[in-house]
Amino acid sequence: MARTTERSQRGGHNGVSIEDVAAAAGVSTATVSRAVRGLPRVSPATREKILEVAGTLGYVASSSASGLATGRTKTIGVLAPFVSRWFFSKAIEGADRELHARHYNLSLFNLGGHGSNRERLFSKTMVYKQIDALLVLCMALSHEEIEHLQKIDIPLVVVGGHVEECPYIGIDDYAAASTAVQHLIDLGHRDIALLHGDDETDLNFDVPRVRILAFKDVMAAAGLATRPEWDEWGDFTVRSGQEAFRRLWSGSGPKPTAIFCASDEMAMGVIFEANRLGVNIPGELSVVGIDNHDFAEAMGLTTVGQRPDEQAELATKMLLDELDGDIGSVRSAVAPHELIIRRTTAPPKA
Repeated sequence: MARTTERSQRGGHNGVSIEDVAAAAGVSTATVSRAVRGLPRVSPATREKILEVAGTLGYVASSSASGLATGRTKTIGVLAPFVSRWFFSKAIEGADRELHARHYNLSLFNLGGHGSNRERLFSKTMVYKQIDALLVLCMALSHEEIEHLQKIDIPLVVVGGHVEECPYIGIDDYAAASTAVQHLIDLGHRDIALLHGDDETDLNFDVPRVRILAFKDVMAAAGLATRPEWDEWGDFTVRSGQEAFRRLWSGSGPKPTAIFCASDEMAMGVIFEANRLGVNIPGELSVVGIDNHDFAEAMGLTTVGQRPDEQAELATKMLLDELDGDIGSVRSAVAPHELIIRRTTAPPKA
């Protein structure tokens, strides 16, 4: 009985699963999925056969589908580890812009910074075809999760960083971080601290690691030492930037003349706390970030800018084009970044 209940959840009613339809029709589960959702790359004869078998067995592709022949939900899923942080809110804005223009709906899956809901989402929502495609924001997918999605052939794009086995859209994080650090060196800074991202939820995959690597490589290429006591971490929030600055400035040893922050939100936290403690920026400490947050210009923050809304808009367009039959639309792409020099960086005091 337990097995029947589990199988009935996997896309059908009366205990009929997508595997049952595939076996009866003599095709793969991916082909069944494409056929019942009205997607391309299925011949008319095969589609007709699958729909006939599915109808006979009583299989329905989705609780929200209007019928087997029109199995599209006209809904794109957006999976995000957070919605409160700047990158994710801007990306969702960009995705929604494209979806609205194409008359599609957005279904947001927010993990709330914790991975506890992942198994439920992948096993009971996405894989059971209540969405036509999936946009993943700045988080890794396990091999098993990717297999789940490939099994029913849901088009997928990751926005915000590199993920093995998946097409992705994002800036070159190594180049962006290198640009920020090199800017400080070009100003004459030699004593540079690092505030890197270290998300305990392990959702941001290789972005923090790549930015740390870039910092160390650029420093080494310039013949500059990286001091362990100046290596601080945060979770990409303003609060973590404040806490990191307090730790950095509370020591009795020498102080850096500049700090590279792996996100603007952490850089803003550094600036807020430095001002509170009477540390002049940029007179005593230069600060640079990555993102070009909406508040960066008002704060005069020097940063390496990116446009997550445009990245997500492009990714969404690729997904919808793929669904409309433009095979090969979904592919990896590198988004632009640019150094924006403002008031928080200056040459160090002589």
